[in-house]
Amino acid sequence: MSRVLIVGAGLTGSICACLLRRELPNTFNIVVWDKSRGAGGRMSTSRSPSNPKCTVDLGAQYISATPYYARIHSSFYEELLAQDLLKPLVEPVEGMTYKEDGILNYVTPNGVSSIIKHYLNKSAGAEVLHNRQVTHIYRKDADWEVCHKEGAPERFDIVVLTMPVPQILQLQGDVVSLMGENQLKELRAVSYSSRYALGLFYKAGERIDVPWVAKYFSNNPCIRFIAIDDKKRNLASNDTGHSVVVHTSVPFGVKHLEKEKDEVQNTILEELEKVMPGLPQPDSIKCQKWRYSQVTRSVVDCPGQMTLLSQPLLVCGGDGFTHSNFDGCVESALKVFEVLKSSL
Repeated sequence: MSRVLIVGAGLTGSICACLLRRELPNTFNIVVWDKSRGAGGRMSTSRSPSNPKCTVDLGAQYISATPYYARIHSSFYEELLAQDLLKPLVEPVEGMTYKEDGILNYVTPNGVSSIIKHYLNKSAGAEVLHNRQVTHIYRKDADWEVCHKEGAPERFDIVVLTMPVPQILQLQGDVVSLMGENQLKELRAVSYSSRYALGLFYKAGERIDVPWVAKYFSNNPCIRFIAIDDKKRNLASNDTGHSVVVHTSVPFGVKHLEKEKDEVQNTILEELEKVMPGLPQPDSIKCQKWRYSQVTRSVVDCPGQMTLLSQPLLVCGGDGFTHSNFDGCVESALKVFEVLKSSL
């Protein structure tokens, strides 16, 4: 049985693990490594330190399905809807623009990371390990030796890299040297936006009186989006406090990317007071830096994956090879799965 390592427990990596287990049972010994403390990647949900029922999505805010993707990825949407992991977004979002007619928007009642956890659970038997930041990958004859920051290196027959493209290029060992000149050029051309997200958790009984549940701000130099997250996800309860998420604009994120989080957090809070004067004092705050927020330029022609070596197999996937949304990650996972299937 081939031992396959999937690096990255985000949406692409978790769907890859699920597809391998579901479509090719008893074929692969699946291992998933992620550098973070929990699953989700940029589909991140945080909990209040004082009340775990009070949650906020710091990454993706909702999932938009165009008519095309709602049709070709219908099985994915139907499964998540049947499990109550997705529900229609019923509250209007001020300032939301639609690129085409017929788009369906969904929210995640249990937090956006619940989708990742669902796919990892469906990859039953997969070994999912956190706090495993890969540093080096070496080719060792018919397999790969993979090193991480903690512990001894491990050997794998197949490696799948689903982290942001700049992190792939930062890997030491044999990865970059195995790339062809065109591949290296294409990967170096991939770019991402950067931003900060602030999650504010409130005690039960605190009131937040605004006439919207979520709103885009087009003329603010700091703040781009705010959501009363529990209301957006239809979770408002007298027993659980409100949660608010603030996403900064990309120019603000780029300008403050290398500054200390505490300094950036204070700047965002000062601007938030101007936008929402009288906002109660939160019980706790979580500041998240998204260095690689959304893909602004993907690999040319959006192939979904890039195979760096066929024997032993080393393949890359993720939204850097498609586009930054749910369907882009599904598309990439399907392409990676086809490569793994064809390697048998």
